[in-house]
Order: sequence, then C-alpha cells, then structure tokens
Amino acid sequence: MKNLFKGIYKNKTVLVTGHTGFKGSWLCFWLQKMGAKVIGYSLEAPTKPNHIQFLNLNIESVTGDIRDLEKLDKTFKKYNPEIVFHLAAQPLVRLSYEMPIETYETNVIGTLKVFEVCRKHQVKAIVNITSDKAYENKEWLWGYRENDPMGGYDPYSSSKGCADILASSYRNSYFNINDYKVKHNTLLATCRAGNVIGGGDWAQDRLITDIMVSVSKNKKVTIRNPKATRPWQHVLEPLSGYLFIGQKLLEEKKEFGEAWNFGPSDEGSISVKEVVEKVKKHWEKIDYEINQDQNGLHEANLLKLDCSKAHIVLKWKDVWNSEITFERTVNWYKAFYEENKILTSNDLENYVKDAKNKKLEWAI
Repeated sequence: MKNLFKGIYKNKTVLVTGHTGFKGSWLCFWLQKMGAKVIGYSLEAPTKPNHIQFLNLNIESVTGDIRDLEKLDKTFKKYNPEIVFHLAAQPLVRLSYEMPIETYETNVIGTLKVFEVCRKHQVKAIVNITSDKAYENKEWLWGYRENDPMGGYDPYSSSKGCADILASSYRNSYFNINDYKVKHNTLLATCRAGNVIGGGDWAQDRLITDIMVSVSKNKKVTIRNPKATRPWQHVLEPLSGYLFIGQKLLEEKKEFGEAWNFGPSDEGSISVKEVVEKVKKHWEKIDYEINQDQNGLHEANLLKLDCSKAHIVLKWKDVWNSEITFERTVNWYKAFYEENKILTSNDLENYVKDAKNKKLEWAI
C-alpha cells in the first residue's frame, strides 16, 4: 500500500479538513495505510453512527470549525502540513434551503480562510474539493467540462460554484503557476466529483443511505425523484483522483494546478429508480415506494461530468463499474447491520488490487 502514488505519501504530513465526514474518513484511512502522518481538522462527526468511529485511526484529530481563523492558524502552525485536502463543507442540498447562511459561510468563507492559512504557512500543495453541482446546470445530455461556467440553482450548489470561483481567483492572484518558485511555492488544484456512494455514509437525504437505514429498520424507503439521473461512483474512485492530483502537485508539476472532473464512465449515469432496483438485487429485504412531491424543493434531474481531461492528461480511470459499485456498497451495509462487521479495509484492498490488474499508473 505504501508504494501507491509512487510512495509520495509515506511520512508526508497531510492535513484533511472535514475528516469526520464520509469522504474524509475514507481518505484518512487510505492515507494512513500509505504511511502518511495525518492531521484531521473538522467539527464533531456529523452523524450517529459515523464511519470514522469504526476505523481506529492513528491520526491527530483536531476538533474545529473552518470558519475559525485563529484555530486554523494554530493548527497549521503546530503541524506544518505539506499538503492539504480541503473537504470540509455543508454538503447537503436540502439542508442548504433551511440553512443558507451557514451553508455559504462554511462553503465559501470557510474555504477562503483555509486558503489564507495555507498561503500564510506556505503549504506546498492544496487539493480543494468542490462538487459537480458547482456547474451551471442546463440539464443537457452531455457532460460538463472543466471550462464550463460555474453556477448553481440551490444554495448548496451555488455555494460550491462560489468556492470554485474563489479557488480560481486564488490560483490567479496568489498561486499563479507562472510565478511558481519565484513569488510563491504553492500549487492549488480543484476537484469536482459526481454522486459518491459506499459504506459508512449516514448523512440525511442521500439515496443509498436512506435505503440502507430503512432496510435496517424493516421499513420501505420513500423515493422522491425516481427519474433523476446521476453519475454514481464508489467513494474510492474520486479519492484515487484526489490522491493522484496531490501526487503531481507534491512532485512540483505545476501544470496539474487546475480544475479536474472525476466521474464514472457513461454507464455509471443511472436513474434513481434503476439504482433502487440494482441494489435490491444484493439485499432482498430492500423495499420502496415512490412518492413524488410536486411541491417539493428543486433538485436537478440530469447532471453528468465529462472526465476526458483526467483520462487523457492525468491518465486516471475509474476502476469499478456500476454493478460492482452497488454490490460493494450494499454488502458493506449488509455486513454492518447483520454481522456487525466493517468492510472498509477489505473494499480498499480489493479496489487497489483491481486497479493494479488494470495497470493504472497510480497503482503500479
């Protein structure tokens, strides 16, 4: 495991914001397996149960808000990270309608403060995580490319669009690649990923989570938007992309300090109803009912990413197709609820093995 990504993360000091969240906990687990010195900075775990509590991570965990500039500054001063993966966010669309101020304060001003502390402490590399929802969604059939305009209908999506524009501004103003090693020593990349699933996500209003929690209680899950189509991918897919970009930045390859999409192949874009049918194959207890709320909050129906840039320039590819992704995800929850087992390590080992079999550059 320590030789992945050319062994770049072994003994590196890596700070992950939002480490108690779904993606953040998986990322910290992978980084620790590769021998990194991991510092997590986050609020308390957002759900009960939560993934990170089951992982027994040997990391430095700092409880703090990314809006707290003084706490951020003290943390960076104490640990002096070489690379920062910024994942901390208010990540839920429906909650953003209820809490727009906190959503913007966290996702925009919080990101601004993280960038400022990185600038002050001359962090070598920043991998900033936004979302596919940062794009101005026109509900067209083809995927969005990295140079398409940012936008966002709902508060969450537009806050991520703002964070993406902010990152672009910092990349131009303070971390310009033309001034690299002359006026500054920092490279900043932004990564956008599609709908991410996998074991250990208990956040509200997420399809897979809603299904798994419902089945654990022997209840039917209610499907709000059965025709909505999304690019579904296992959590390890975008994480491999983030880590790959991080490797390039740590290697001082300034051309990778840009925006990047990480999403599944076209077959991974599947409607909500199809997803429910697919996961039902792996756990017969799953049952559902469709209850479309005509007066409900706006949610996009169609959203796809064009990942050609990552495929061609970075030579990144997804490892698991949608069938394996759904199977692995359902089996994680099934083992958790029925056998009290955690399959995170097993999933990571199999993902890496399959990446090696595909001869992907980061895995060799």
